[in-house]
Amino acid sequence: MSLLQKGTPAPSFKLHATPDQELSLEDFRGKNLVLVFYPADWSPVCGDELAVFNEVLPMIRRHNAELVAISVDGTWCHQAFKESRRFGFPLLSDFEPKGEVSRNYGIYREGDGESGRALYVIDGDGIIQWSYLSPVGINPGAEGILKALESIPVKEEV
Repeated sequence: MSLLQKGTPAPSFKLHATPDQELSLEDFRGKNLVLVFYPADWSPVCGDELAVFNEVLPMIRRHNAELVAISVDGTWCHQAFKESRRFGFPLLSDFEPKGEVSRNYGIYREGDGESGRALYVIDGDGIIQWSYLSPVGINPGAEGILKALESIPVKEEV
């Protein structure tokens, strides 16, 4: 795996958030974006990790930012997981072609057929400002993304 680094343009993506709704990187232009890649819905570490992000979502949004989480699970699985855990952010399906976006971000786990556990903070211009790859069995928490968001300069309105 080769985690993309600060200063790299974020690879474009367009993924299903529901069976009939897609979201793309371009939908977030002008806003900071936190991308949370995780291995699988329903796994204990993933559920705990996403619960932390759900709790700090208001703090993330104070930084003109949105959060989306991405795994290779299908949209119906995501929908059930999201409703069950009451997540306030989209779960995007990197299902078909399987893992294509995870590969583009350098964190697809070929041997497991899953995304690695990675975090990206992308500014409103689509440039990666921070990235982190966590061991797959460890919840990385939200401290790193909050610090990264704080370090992004606020653009003045023209």
